Amino acid sequence: MQFGRYYEEFEVGATYLHWPGKTVTEYDDHLFCLLTMNHHPLHMDINYAEKTSDFKRNVVVGNYIYSLLLGMSVPDISGKALANLEVESLRHVAPTFHGDTIYGQTTVLDKTESKSKDDRGVVYVETKGCNQNGRLVCVFRRKVMVPKRSYGDTRGGEQPGRPELVE
Repeated sequence: MQFGRYYEEFEVGATYLHWPGKTVTEYDDHLFCLLTMNHHPLHMDINYAEKTSDFKRNVVVGNYIYSLLLGMSVPDISGKALANLEVESLRHVAPTFHGDTIYGQTTVLDKTESKSKDDRGVVYVETKGCNQNGRLVCVFRRKVMVPKRSYGDTRGGEQPGRPELVE
């Protein structure tokens, strides 16, 4: 199975549908909130959410949805990345709730060869996430530095660092 792509493999306009989706549980949301110290009651306190919010239920913290979509894109986009250079924009378009399933897709907007090193380039992509109903919930654009095939060939090929089996 392919994990990431070399610079030459990216085509402007190509869209990668990330699979599988992920159903967001209350546990996922609360663990992310606790790990990142985001204790806003809209995410953690059902009583607060029911009595004070327009949604009348907990809303999943947006940065978890962004992180989830970023992670979903790794096998298709940044699995070979040398660096994540920039997140140009991030928009949370609609709320996500416990029990929603998130699906992601990424489109290649542009690619540019490195001016300083001939073994890499920068790929500019847009990732969109939708829920189980197809409703857009999150969109972000980022730039990723990826190697050219020549870089991979000089550093171990498709699975660099993998040891040979010794029996």
